[in-house]
Amino acid sequence: MWGTQQTCGRMELFGQNAKCYVWRKTNTAHHSEHTIPTVKYGGGSIMLWGCFSSAGTGKLVRVDGKMDGAKYRAILEENLLESAKDLRLGRRFTFQQDNDPKHKARATME
Repeated sequence: MWGTQQTCGRMELFGQNAKCYVWRKTNTAHHSEHTIPTVKYGGGSIMLWGCFSSAGTGKLVRVDGKMDGAKYRAILEENLLESAKDLRLGRRFTFQQDNDPKHKARATME
């Protein structure tokens, strides 16, 4: 099973991120039924942790605040074994992760 966290900086929450064509009569371009509202602020980001294997996808968890080693270990404790159980991986599976320092910390490796 693989585990990873990712900060998503751009998610499409409002409208569509594509061109939209509207058939309209002349001089009606700015009528409300011919416009799509936009969001004027810069948006934001969200950090997610998830895991997956050849058997499917495990849990996807929102990470509040900054991810540090203690928070990473708590996420693993709360979600990893449950995901393995849901995916029917049994108790003997290999968990792989990248070389992020919080992944390689001694406390995490235990």
